[in-house]
Amino acid sequence: MRGSHRFALGALGAILVLTAGMWALALWPAPERIPAWLLRAKVACFGSTPSGLPDASGWIVLTLQPALMLAILFAGWKNELEEALRYLLRLASGRAAVSFSAAFLIAGLGAAGFRIASAGASPAEVATAPPANFDYPRLDREAPSLDLVDQHGARFSLEQLSGRPVILTFAYAHCATVCPLIVRNAIRARREHRGAKPALLIVTLDPERDTPERLPAIARFWGLEHDEYLLSGGTAEVLAALEAWGVPRNRDPRTGEITHPVLTFLIDREGRIAYALTGAAFDPAELLEKL
Repeated sequence: MRGSHRFALGALGAILVLTAGMWALALWPAPERIPAWLLRAKVACFGSTPSGLPDASGWIVLTLQPALMLAILFAGWKNELEEALRYLLRLASGRAAVSFSAAFLIAGLGAAGFRIASAGASPAEVATAPPANFDYPRLDREAPSLDLVDQHGARFSLEQLSGRPVILTFAYAHCATVCPLIVRNAIRARREHRGAKPALLIVTLDPERDTPERLPAIARFWGLEHDEYLLSGGTAEVLAALEAWGVPRNRDPRTGEITHPVLTFLIDREGRIAYALTGAAFDPAELLEKL
């Protein structure tokens, strides 16, 4: 077996192992004394619903990421991978390894199905049916300062919206998975609100690429309208703002991809944080009625 065949086969194995690890982390029931760092990792990577299953953004990560990695592998090394698999199937040890992998995959899918069924929801239901928010705890916490640049090139501060409710969330333009969902849900909640329309603030998580000069194009792409603001600025000041608001994130230096939770703040007319929503399963629309 040539080196390119070994590489293709090793890459396939690595993708399968990584996918199995992701699904195990996302679906394995959390024990009562789960370490705080592990709980934060589960929420940050896959979101959370009351059933303990991932939210909509989590299911996107669990399904789209492995599919994308496999598509890249097959696009670049399809012939090498096919030849490597044919070579394995000619060997008794190779056939045993393939059989074991297939059995492990089937067992894993069965365990995932049982976990979802026992939680009382399917992936589609988890992604589309948010729970009721009526008992969601109100924080009444002082909001950190926020003073950045909007898509119109003007300095914009949270104090300018005193006397109005505000939806504040975080996203970035190069994100093709979770961020479009974040932006779409925030826009829908604002526009469908039956009372006085809240303002919407979207702070970039990627000031290196979402520079103030690029904000108008990004705002048009996201379909932002009046009272919907996209905020950026100098890298240092944006990162300082993200730290002040406690937004966890991690940038991959090779790809620029940023891992981050789905995080939305609802700010009342007095400029105080009323609710902090983590995960796409919590719908801000209902809680806006209580501001």
